[in-house]
Amino acid sequence: MKRTPLQRKTPLKSGGPRRKRCPSCRVMFVPARTSQAVCGEIECAIAYGKSEKGQARAKKALADVGRREIKDRKDKLKSRTEYAKEAQAVINRYVRLRDAHLGCISCDKPASWGGQWHCSHFRSVGAAAHLRFNLWNMNKSCSQCNAHLSGNIMVYRPRLVEKIGAEKVEWLECNQELVRHEIPYLKRLKAVFAKKCRRLEARIQCNAA
Repeated sequence: MKRTPLQRKTPLKSGGPRRKRCPSCRVMFVPARTSQAVCGEIECAIAYGKSEKGQARAKKALADVGRREIKDRKDKLKSRTEYAKEAQAVINRYVRLRDAHLGCISCDKPASWGGQWHCSHFRSVGAAAHLRFNLWNMNKSCSQCNAHLSGNIMVYRPRLVEKIGAEKVEWLECNQELVRHEIPYLKRLKAVFAKKCRRLEARIQCNAA
């Protein structure tokens, strides 16, 4: 006995936009864009614009545009130094998260110490600005060593050698490259490490749960 091929009685749903009901005339329509709230009739658009919901939506859209414009203007007024500080803050946070399981790089304080943790540069930003974003040069430190003992370098160095190896430490000490971090690079750096921070925070929360 020959079987007849199965046929679907109802067609598969397409991946296009879903139909909506116009809040003014109550007619079903397919929106041309996701933000379209009413059908294509001018009368419906006018009526919706006068309604409380339409006015609230219009105000929100204007506010969003205003916030974007303000942000764009502020970004244009920022200096390269300000962009560098913002990127530095995000990378400092990343280093503290990266080394969350470790104690202070310069003393015997364990990871369970309840004080404030900093990101300490082996070669300072003032002495080696070209290495300010180098992750070998950045390690978690307690506030006492970093802020009050200038990194406590006499202990910092041998412990950094244990952590990353003598060859990398010597490379940091001898590196005298001339590097200028431009604004596009700083903006990209901030965005990349902000994403890395979110991933590390999520991982730490999962491990703690």
